Amino acid sequence: MNRTIAITTLGAALAFSGAAGAEEFEIRMLNRGDAGAMVFEPDYVKAQPGDTIRFVAADKGHNAETIKGMIPDGVEPFKGDLNHDITVTLTSEGVYGIKCAPHYAMGMVALIEVGAPVNLDEARAVKQPGKAKSVFAELFGQVVAAR
Repeated sequence: MNRTIAITTLGAALAFSGAAGAEEFEIRMLNRGDAGAMVFEPDYVKAQPGDTIRFVAADKGHNAETIKGMIPDGVEPFKGDLNHDITVTLTSEGVYGIKCAPHYAMGMVALIEVGAPVNLDEARAVKQPGKAKSVFAELFGQVVAAR
């Protein structure tokens, strides 16, 4: 009986220690930010597996959702509702392309790098509309610079 309690306690301690090391990042969805109109701020985050990203609807008319082809293999896409915060915990390594659906072509995109950018080439190959193309070019430059 004592051994079962000790193993359970050890398991709980390990679970909590892993969660305690995880960070939470906040990305605000804005009509106007430091980089101009219709932006995520920050638009690039370097995180680790298990970290949480909270997208905050600071201004109305925005959402946060993954971009097809710009998430690691096996990861479920997510899509937040307009005018609502969304919180996601990212457990798989790779880059995650994020868009605000109504303002995607206006360049309202973000890039989250989780651990090693294992899907970088695939994510870069995704065709981007309008201003999103140039914004992603800058964001991918940050991934390369961080290596």
